[in-house]
Amino acid sequence: MNASINSSSRQRPMSSAGFTLIELMVTIAVLAIIVSIAAPNISTQLANQRVKSTTATLVNALKEAKVESVIRRQSLEFSFDDGSHSMVIISKNANSDEVASYSYNAKNIIKADKASITFHPSKRTDTVVFNICDSKNSSATMQVVVTAAANISTAAGGTC
Repeated sequence: MNASINSSSRQRPMSSAGFTLIELMVTIAVLAIIVSIAAPNISTQLANQRVKSTTATLVNALKEAKVESVIRRQSLEFSFDDGSHSMVIISKNANSDEVASYSYNAKNIIKADKASITFHPSKRTDTVVFNICDSKNSSATMQVVVTAAANISTAAGGTC
C-alpha cells in the first residue's frame, strides 16, 4: 500500500508558480508604450481644464462687477494682476472698498488691452478682450469679450 502512494505522488508533474522574466519584460514594455502614447493627451486635457476654470472664474467676476454696480448704484472697477494671479472688484467711492476678490491658477496667463475695467450703474463699460491661455501649453486658449453695453461672452481662440 505504501508503494502505490509513493508512485502516484512521483507521477504528478511539478507545476511552476509565477511569471518568467521574459513575460514580465514584455508586459512592462507594452505598458510603457501605452503610457507614452497617453501622456501627451492627458497633459493637454489638464491644460484645457485649467484654462476653462480660469475663464469661468473671470466671467463670474466680471458678471458680479456688472450686477453689483447696478445694485449699489455706483461705479465698480474690476482689475486683475497676472503677477499675483488675482482679480479684484473695488468700489469707486471715496473709500475704495473691496467688493470681492478671486484667484486663478498660477499656470494660466490672462492678457488684455487694459488691466482694469469700470462698470457703471447704467450698464455701460469699456470694450475689452481678455485672452486666457496656459503657460506651458499653447493649444488651450479662450477669449472673453466685454462689450460697451457690458455684455460678456466667451469663445475658443485668441492669442497670448
